[in-house]
Amino acid sequence: MTGKVAIITGASRGIGAGLVAAYRRQGWAVVATARTMTQAKDPDVVTVEGDIAEPATASRITGAALDRFGRIDTLVNNAGVYLSKPFTDYTHADYAKAVGTNLTGFFWLTQRVITEMVRRYGGHVVNVTATLAEVADSGTPAVLAALTKGGLAAATRSLAIEYASRGIRVNAVSPGIIATPVHPAESYEHLGDRLPPLGRAGQVRDVVEAILFLESSPYITGEILHIDGGQSAGH
Repeated sequence: MTGKVAIITGASRGIGAGLVAAYRRQGWAVVATARTMTQAKDPDVVTVEGDIAEPATASRITGAALDRFGRIDTLVNNAGVYLSKPFTDYTHADYAKAVGTNLTGFFWLTQRVITEMVRRYGGHVVNVTATLAEVADSGTPAVLAALTKGGLAAATRSLAIEYASRGIRVNAVSPGIIATPVHPAESYEHLGDRLPPLGRAGQVRDVVEAILFLESSPYITGEILHIDGGQSAGH
């Protein structure tokens, strides 16, 4: 064990579940959270169920980390929702869901975690944004993703500068088209000219390895690392 502790949101499947396994392989203890979580058999993984948009959930997550492990070294804000609709078709419920998870959840949990990191003088926050927030695609309308994930990218840079002098790094990864359990595997086989320059969808491990790279790079902060097969470079 390294003695280090990571909090990972959206940890029940896909990238989040991959991150839990990867940090454990690195010898970290993990607090894994999502709306629904299976209780972990691993004694060094604590699971917390709850709606990340609720401030009380943020308090329970940080409380679980401190009560069980006594510290928080890294927070990965992976939880997110993606809703693709024409702009005029979005509903009040769509807006509330996207903003609640992608922005409000990030805000309350990160605020509590950084408060703790400041006390210990050090830590790392990684936000998961989206290439769609920067590279618009007429075939994939995504204003709510642009609004919320673009906000995360801006907040990443702002927090990195604000807290650099207190030993806290803040970075982000910006995934493009990543094959996750959210969509059937065959749905990635017919993307045609929507594929990035590398000609294929990314895999969960591509995002996980990028986050581990940021974790192991103490001189990197304020970085938005694109994991998109060249999608952002082509625009």
